[in-house]
Amino acid sequence: MRRTPALLVALLAAAGLLTGCSGDPYADYCDTVTEHQAAIGEAVAQGGPDALLTVLPQLRDLRDASPDDVADEWQQVVGRLQALQDALDDAGVEAGDYDREDPPDGVTEEQRTAIDAAARELVRPETAQALAVLETEVRDVCQTPLYL
Repeated sequence: MRRTPALLVALLAAAGLLTGCSGDPYADYCDTVTEHQAAIGEAVAQGGPDALLTVLPQLRDLRDASPDDVADEWQQVVGRLQALQDALDDAGVEAGDYDREDPPDGVTEEQRTAIDAAARELVRPETAQALAVLETEVRDVCQTPLYL
């Protein structure tokens, strides 16, 4: 029966080593937020149809660095933006140059439909909710604002 306390001590020591090595799971994420905060804030402040598309690489970095509790939200936002960017790229147009009512010459009906579908997905309530969750998470965890 003397082995039980020794085993318990060994397990507690191992658990302490594991948690001691893990560090802050949010540190890298918050560092990435800080690194990209100015560019994202500037893009959003300038507005326009391509505001978030211009910072898509930075948003991908945030998605890749995100903790598990917001990974789905980052995937929702980045996935919808990427789908729109892909549709625009396939049509050979820039977001700022695209007018749905008067698309640029050479944009086919199929390409226009793909752009419209991607744009609709981007403005769905699920994406707006994901954006709200991300802004709250960054504020609460990283103690800094990130306006999306």
